Amino acid sequence: MKNIVVFGYSIMSLEAMSRLPKDDCSILFIASNDVEAAVVAEKGFETRIIDFKNDEDLISIGIGITVDIIFCFYPNDSDNVFLTISARALDKSVTIIAIVDDSESEEKLLAAGANKIIDPYEICGRKVHEMLTKPDISDILDHTVFGRHDLNMAQIEIPIESHLEGVMVSQLNLRNEKYNLILIGVVDRELDDQLHFTNGETDHELNAGDVLVVMGPSRGCRLFRNEVEYQWG
Repeated sequence: MKNIVVFGYSIMSLEAMSRLPKDDCSILFIASNDVEAAVVAEKGFETRIIDFKNDEDLISIGIGITVDIIFCFYPNDSDNVFLTISARALDKSVTIIAIVDDSESEEKLLAAGANKIIDPYEICGRKVHEMLTKPDISDILDHTVFGRHDLNMAQIEIPIESHLEGVMVSQLNLRNEKYNLILIGVVDRELDDQLHFTNGETDHELNAGDVLVVMGPSRGCRLFRNEVEYQWG
């Protein structure tokens, strides 16, 4: 059971708490006032009101004793930097995850002792880029979100003497009505055991022993796997 403390009231902090597995985590929200405490308490989370700038208050909620992870979600980077410095001084091993509003504050947070920085603008920008450059992935994810079909990932090894031997990755047509799959990447056993993502910039000739990593509905994964194993061409 991980003991997690979340500082700072925001949409992101509420979303993060809602997504943490309650069976594996003990979550405590630190509010700045009674209003924040009441709102979060109504959502089923334990709350406390303390002064995060007071070390004794931090110790009183278990920092340096029982807390495993701290989320710093204050809207002001300066508050997150101050909290990070204080928490790191109290506990050298606690995991500190902090949000950053200004990218220039990222180095300050890392220097203060944060383990991971979350830049919501960077995340949003990356998502927009993926939607524009990888529409197939966005389509499948959208279908999954709206419940049109399930989403699975499968690893399919190319057998010896398969009709796929010698075929270029670019020649595979999996995004069709039959399979409705996208190829995430290929594990080339002759090179290493690492997954090499297919980004359209480089092509790859398939060989026996290569592993195709595909994503899509379970029916398409099963069908493609069966046909590959039965010398699909």
